[in-house]
Amino acid sequence: MSQSAQDFLRETLPFWGKLTPSQQKAVLDGAVERTFLPGEMLHRGEMDCAGLYVLRSGQVRAYSVSETGREITLFRLLERDVCIFSASCMMKDIRFSISMEVTERTDTILIPTPVFRQLNQESAEVANYTNSILSSRFSDVMWLLEQILFISLDKRLAEYLLKHFAEEGGTLKTTHEEIARDLGTAREVVSRMLKYFQTEGTVKLSRGEITLVDRKKLEAIASSK
Repeated sequence: MSQSAQDFLRETLPFWGKLTPSQQKAVLDGAVERTFLPGEMLHRGEMDCAGLYVLRSGQVRAYSVSETGREITLFRLLERDVCIFSASCMMKDIRFSISMEVTERTDTILIPTPVFRQLNQESAEVANYTNSILSSRFSDVMWLLEQILFISLDKRLAEYLLKHFAEEGGTLKTTHEEIARDLGTAREVVSRMLKYFQTEGTVKLSRGEITLVDRKKLEAIASSK
């Protein structure tokens, strides 16, 4: 593993300073640098247990698939985030099936499951960190469920568009299918709602793009009761 990767682990892992020299050496000796390209899978569900991934750059989408094949995006991982579910086999009594797809070139450092399991057993700081990450991710999922169950789709879609327009400017390059995955609904439903927004003069639709036309109208939809 390169010196820059070793330095990144030291800077990123909050429990690093609490590890013994031998534990630190075990991590550095066992860790592996891996690069994933868009469309590749970082994690394929509960039967996949490579270890703890630390993202140096890029983006990863965590999602679940229903029995009918519909996908719903649960959360996304960005630079310096940690993928705890890729070490799911070491977490007792937790059964879930979450897949992780790389959405842009992503550089990672993998701490293999045997190494991370040993740390988790030996260090209270590592165990607390593991529990904290799990709690944070499950909070993300619970927030998503509340959004789906209790907030109308037009508000959720308006909020989604406003967030991404703020991040990417006045034009969002995406597909109706990708938005549907993120919102946990069907593509046809998103398409109908976007066409309604266009009719109301809020956005303009073109192939693979959505352009903001009237921010105030979109904000009014997002804030409506």
